[in-house]
Amino acid sequence: MTDDAPKPGSGTKTIDVKTFWRAIGVRASAVAVVTAQGAEGPSGFLALSATHLCADPPMLMVSIDKRTSTLAAVEQGKHFAINYLPRGAEAVSDMFGGKTDKRGADRFAPGAWGTLTTGAPVFNDAIGALDCVLEETIERHNTIIAIGRLVDYVGRPDGEPLLFFRGGYR
Repeated sequence: MTDDAPKPGSGTKTIDVKTFWRAIGVRASAVAVVTAQGAEGPSGFLALSATHLCADPPMLMVSIDKRTSTLAAVEQGKHFAINYLPRGAEAVSDMFGGKTDKRGADRFAPGAWGTLTTGAPVFNDAIGALDCVLEETIERHNTIIAIGRLVDYVGRPDGEPLLFFRGGYR
């Protein structure tokens, strides 16, 4: 170990963005689209971080980049839905991940989307959709952590999830 190298436990090592994405790529995650209904219509984005916070009360949280247009819809509608995509829905994932020409409300094909209690768009073919009322937001760096109370859900126990692992779909 050289004198200028960080010492174990010192907390001084810096991880760049590219290394960060490679590091979290070692975890398999379900592919999820977070949606909301705002003043401009339905909006959504590919969620890279959506998880539970606690079970009692039933709370979920999503990380939203402050530059994501869906943030305004979440704040206006005071809700969000987490839609877990089924295997074979790579095109939906790519669309909400910005890999196609479709933007905004054009991503919500008639007949493919419904709603539950809050009015947030819910993907009809999702293996699970979690409908949440927004309770709190926390700002950290360039991210808003949206915390919501689960008020409704739909699940398909026979569905197979679309997974993302090491930079690709599984």
